[in-house]
Amino acid sequence: MSKRHAVKYKISRRLGESLWGRAKDPVNRRSYGPGQHGAASKGKRKLSDYGTQLRAKQKLKGYYGNITEKQFIKLYDEARRLKGDNSENLIGLLESRLDAVIYRMCVVPTVFAARQFINHGHVKVNGKRVNITSYRLSPGDVVEVKERSKQLTMVLEAMQSPERDVPEYIDMDEKALKATFTRQPKLSDVPYPVKMEPHLVVEFYSR
Repeated sequence: MSKRHAVKYKISRRLGESLWGRAKDPVNRRSYGPGQHGAASKGKRKLSDYGTQLRAKQKLKGYYGNITEKQFIKLYDEARRLKGDNSENLIGLLESRLDAVIYRMCVVPTVFAARQFINHGHVKVNGKRVNITSYRLSPGDVVEVKERSKQLTMVLEAMQSPERDVPEYIDMDEKALKATFTRQPKLSDVPYPVKMEPHLVVEFYSR
C-alpha cells in the first residue's frame, strides 16, 4: 500500500495525463514521463493499435489505484460472463468495489487513501465492519464511516475539498457520512477527469 501511495503520481506522468484531476498532480507542471529519460519521451511516435489498447488498460488500472493484473483480469472475465456490453460491465464492476465507493463519497482525497482507510477498519457496510478494499457492493448496500473516524483530519479536509462531487449513483448523507450505492453505473455516469476507453481494454484482452 505505502509503495503504491508513494508512486501514484508517476502513473499520471508516465501516461501524460492527470488521472484523478488533482490540482497538485505534478503532470500539470511536467507533462513528460518520470525518470532521467522522461523529457526525451515528449513527442514520441504514434502508438500502434496494440499500444493504444495497452495504454487504455494502464489508464483504467491506474485510476483505480493501480490494481494488480490478476485482479483486473478477474474483473474482465466476470464482465465478459455478464449479459450486455462487456466494456460497460467492466466499468460497473470497478465502480462497485468498496474502495471506489469510499473515494466517490469524497471522505478521502484519493483512491489510494480509500484503501488505507478501509484496511484500518474505518468503514462499515450494512452495519458491519469491512476491511477488504475489493469488497463488491450490490445496489442498496449502505456504506458508512465509523463514528470514531468521522473527525479524522483526512476526512474533514476531503469533505471540504471542492475538487470532486458525489456522483448520482451514490446517495450521500454528508452529515452522517453514510451513503447508499443505488446502482451500478454506466461509463457515461462516472465522473472521470480524463477520457476512459474500456472498449479498448476489452479489445486488448480479446486478442
